[in-house]
Amino acid sequence: MMPISTKQKQKHRSLLNNLLVRTSQWLTLPMATVLIMVTPAASTEENGSRLDTNQAWIEDLQRGEMLKINSVEDAFEFVFSRLPDHVIVYPTENYYYFTFSAGGVIYAGNLRLAAQDRDKGVIHFAAFRQANQSSEAGEMLYQAMTSNEGVNVEKLEQFSYRVTYKGKAVTFQLNDVSSVQPPKDIIAKGEKYLGLAVDESGLRFFLFYNEIHKVFAYVLDETGDVLDQFNTLKKDGRVLIGHRTGFVFYDHHYLDRRVLIGVHGGNTVVNNYYDGPADQLPENHIKDDNLRKSIVASDPKMKGQLDEFGYLKSGEGRYLIAPYVQYETIGELSGYDQCANDPNTAVEIYDACFTAGDQ
Repeated sequence: MMPISTKQKQKHRSLLNNLLVRTSQWLTLPMATVLIMVTPAASTEENGSRLDTNQAWIEDLQRGEMLKINSVEDAFEFVFSRLPDHVIVYPTENYYYFTFSAGGVIYAGNLRLAAQDRDKGVIHFAAFRQANQSSEAGEMLYQAMTSNEGVNVEKLEQFSYRVTYKGKAVTFQLNDVSSVQPPKDIIAKGEKYLGLAVDESGLRFFLFYNEIHKVFAYVLDETGDVLDQFNTLKKDGRVLIGHRTGFVFYDHHYLDRRVLIGVHGGNTVVNNYYDGPADQLPENHIKDDNLRKSIVASDPKMKGQLDEFGYLKSGEGRYLIAPYVQYETIGELSGYDQCANDPNTAVEIYDACFTAGDQ
């Protein structure tokens, strides 16, 4: 969940040129539920989850009624004062997300120890009135916090940083997934593994670049717990929809893998935890300049315009790797199945079916 760029808001609707044809025929089919790829997660609270109630939610709004957020400093001071002494940052672009209530509304935001400048003593802070189905996000309160703002960032270990502000210290433990490797039997011909993307939704993805078809793919990591349950549109169907996340995967014909083909566009618009993994690249574990090289190979006009993390040198943001559709109706995804099941789709070009938009 990050500030939405114009490019992120664009709807990816063209699927593999004229090969994929949009249809809504699946909308009339009954949905069969399949519980697959899910292992119950162990909990430190006796396999129990915290119970959230409407009472607690309303009372939290009441407690925040008098809190006034008029500046970046107001927001940062409140958030930092409420952090525990040690936090774990799961998403792999190093965003530590939060929400809080103030003045009768909900604020959302993040603290980020970005790979390109955290060792220079920078922690990025952003907060804004949270968007919902009826209201856009409020004004962005953003600041790169450094010693100039009284914030000290100290590197303790490779993935551990201590941040100090007004006498309080918080240790940020970043997610070290450098040792994670995809099973060999899920890698398609021509694919290069770029790293593990851990999304704020709680799902994990192997990010691949296919040097033959010049396309990227997010493949569900099923080597551990998968924190969702999946439905299929029809019996024995290959399109799988996450009940919690709304993420849509295609069950590969030839390999034991599920490829991300869609996220719900409504989640992208309101910028919530289910807006897709495009903003959670594995930036802590880039090796041999593989990310920039892959982007340029897929989009040659980017040559000379990117840094090693995929950011535009012009400062306009990061190159978007989103080889999936932002869908509004499930029927918009039917072209993937048409392509994958088409008898004229040879095995050699099968994996080119799972991309969308400018990819």
